[in-house]
Amino acid sequence: MNVSEVLANTLSPDAAVRDAAEKQLSTASETHFQDYLHMLSAEMAKADAPQQIRIAAGLALKNAVSVRDRTRLAELQTKWLTTVDPAIKVQIKANALQTLQAENVRAGTSAAQFIAALATIELPRNEWPELMPALVRNVGEGSDSLKQSSLTTIGYIAESEDADLRESLSQHSNAILTAVVQGARKEETNNDVRHAAMVALGDSLEFVRTNFENDGERNYIMQVICEATQSPDSRIQAAAFGCLNRIMSLYYDKMKFYMEKALFGLTIVGMGREEDEVAKLAIEFWCTVCEEEINIAEENESMAAEGVTELRPFFNFAGIATREVVPVLLELLTKQDEDAADDEYNTARAAYQCLSLYALCVGGMLISDVLQFVEGNIRSEDWHKRDAAVSAFGAIMEGPELKVLDPLVKQALPVLITMMDDQVLMVKDSAAYTLGKICEQCGSAIDPQLHLPSLIQALFSGLKDSPRMASSCCWALMNLADRFGRDATEIGEENALSKYFKDSVSALLQTTERADADNQLRTASYEVLSSFVSNVGDDEMASVAQLCNVILERLEKTIELRSQIVSADDRNTLEEMQTSLAVVMATITLRLDKEIKPQADRIMQVLLHILNNLPPNSSVPDAIFGTVGALANALEEDFSKYMEAFVPFIYAALANQEEQQLCHMAIGLTSDIARSIGENIAPFCDHFMNHLLNNLQSNTLSQQFKPAILQCFGDIAQAICGHFEKYLDVVMGVLQQASGISVNSETNYEMLEYVIALREGIMDAYGGIIIAMRSGNKANVLAPHIQHIFGFLSVINSDHNKTEPLMRSAMGVMGDLADAFPNGDIAQYFRADWIMSMIREVRSNREYSGRTIDTARWARELVKRQQQHAA
Repeated sequence: MNVSEVLANTLSPDAAVRDAAEKQLSTASETHFQDYLHMLSAEMAKADAPQQIRIAAGLALKNAVSVRDRTRLAELQTKWLTTVDPAIKVQIKANALQTLQAENVRAGTSAAQFIAALATIELPRNEWPELMPALVRNVGEGSDSLKQSSLTTIGYIAESEDADLRESLSQHSNAILTAVVQGARKEETNNDVRHAAMVALGDSLEFVRTNFENDGERNYIMQVICEATQSPDSRIQAAAFGCLNRIMSLYYDKMKFYMEKALFGLTIVGMGREEDEVAKLAIEFWCTVCEEEINIAEENESMAAEGVTELRPFFNFAGIATREVVPVLLELLTKQDEDAADDEYNTARAAYQCLSLYALCVGGMLISDVLQFVEGNIRSEDWHKRDAAVSAFGAIMEGPELKVLDPLVKQALPVLITMMDDQVLMVKDSAAYTLGKICEQCGSAIDPQLHLPSLIQALFSGLKDSPRMASSCCWALMNLADRFGRDATEIGEENALSKYFKDSVSALLQTTERADADNQLRTASYEVLSSFVSNVGDDEMASVAQLCNVILERLEKTIELRSQIVSADDRNTLEEMQTSLAVVMATITLRLDKEIKPQADRIMQVLLHILNNLPPNSSVPDAIFGTVGALANALEEDFSKYMEAFVPFIYAALANQEEQQLCHMAIGLTSDIARSIGENIAPFCDHFMNHLLNNLQSNTLSQQFKPAILQCFGDIAQAICGHFEKYLDVVMGVLQQASGISVNSETNYEMLEYVIALREGIMDAYGGIIIAMRSGNKANVLAPHIQHIFGFLSVINSDHNKTEPLMRSAMGVMGDLADAFPNGDIAQYFRADWIMSMIREVRSNREYSGRTIDTARWARELVKRQQQHAA
């Protein structure tokens, strides 16, 4: 194979030539891995080869040993470790390091990516000990291009998310720091080198924690970074502010001295830079400050509530700087670009995000500055200032106390509603979004008689405006529905939404059919429709039933559209439409409940037809499963007639461990169906149990699925009662094994949440199984497992990590056990001192709901009866 020619062909504008070349490289990689790497590395290292060929060789090398898919990555790494001769490895790595000397840094960058991929494999195994010293030496002694490429390599290595590599880098922290700080100093005359060093420093900050503990080293690092913020090169400035963001996040407790001496002033000046990237990163510094202080305040409050006296340092940087930072942010809100794409992150949007975080962090401290700005600009002739005033008001809706915001919102609402008719689209859009924020955060300030009529009229008028404006109106309407919906008002036939429901449905359905509506607007409109269906008063149930017919007709029409697909965009549009319609149908079914029965056959027919005709990896089944779950809950035993036709889709989803979200939906749906059709699920249980047990043992599925699977065992048991005996020993063994997972002082928060969820799942499973065996007059088969169940209850009792659902389930299990053995067969277990102590703790917890406390009282009475049996 002429490697240079093949690499050149991968860059061909002719797709057929390009595809053939890529296939040739792929085949060579699979069949002659060692020779393929050796040949490519030699081509990459050729100083006289065309630069684009050297770059292509580096990219092909990186792709040969590094991919995103974890399973495939492990295969490639094993291939490198086991099939490449050690002597060839040395040559390949030498070629890669040699390429870093290329005068054209793009070739060096390509080699840097390959070296970083190899480092992920070799450094954790101590198989390339000379790499980091070589890179450090290059930075100290090499040409400018070698320095730059070596620093880029260090950055790529340091930014890796591979846990083993990150751990192995700690031993090189001094060397890494020496190299990057040397390149980042103001004495470095080559700005490309200095920029590469600053980027590498930002990527390396996590590994130099030991150095940051040393005052002298930390001072020098901070000096170098602060000096870089003053560089005339905007790339270096931006990278320096990026470093400061990372440092504030990692080392907040070390920052008091530097904030007082330099960082307040540097970052405020940085926010005013003309260069967008510099200004954004300076703004993000204060975003980071706010995020850190919000988190610290929450953690300290939580720890104080638990009696912990040693709290994290809190310096109130944001509060102290409010009067300096907030006016700058307000001014930056006026820097909007009317041509910016919806997803473009510019200075004005960064300022809005920062102002929102500031409000969360300091609360009412910023209100006076913001109000002064709003009042001075809300009626300005300059649309930039009008828009900034509206946005500023919306940004502070979360953070300050509601009693402070309430009168301000009442005063502002008529003005904001009027601004929905502004001549400038951006102002109208911001007004709609701000109204959405008010509905979301300060909905109590909206008076249903005084404000609602004009507000809802303005938002529905906005649905007819540009797609961008319409999307903002949809979000506001969602929040409005939540504010005046069933959960927010007294239970009754009618609520504030009722009188607007028919017109709302009509307007939203029209919006979904707009010729210029994109997928985002259609999806948002259907989401609002779902929200109105969920929240409208019971007096509009007839209208909801009529809407059911409309949605069904639209779902049926999508079946015909499947044959008209000619592109990937067509497929995406169709599937998003089917997903949205299925979600609305699920919401309608939940509202109509048993009144959905006349439409059930037609609904299942269309859902089954859609499922039968979907291509692989479609996202539609998730939504359809949600609709089927709602239908099963509504129909209960009457859903049984659909099981033969539908159950193959659940089996397939339970077995599909690659599409984990779908698998998770199928687990939940299995529980829903078991609770709905009861013992009629028995003929299908062997397959359900096999799939669920296989998923428990899977290394592919996320462990977060396990609690739901365990809960599903309990639901199946309750459905089939004594028939569950055939699965009892296997399931009880699984539950016993799962209950052995514990937490300690080293357990991180994510793991703690998982263990609590797992325990809730175990307890729900025990509860379902005990009820099932008692109902089937087979309580005696539980006897071998009683000791383990009480052992698990004891573990829960002695662990301070408890949640209300867990304790309610524990009370249920305790009561169910007592009820299942009324003759005192297991009375000795109930005499343990901790039993009544545990019940008392739940009964006396004022934060628990009445349902939980009632469950504890019920358990107490049953336990008392057990304790009265003779020993």
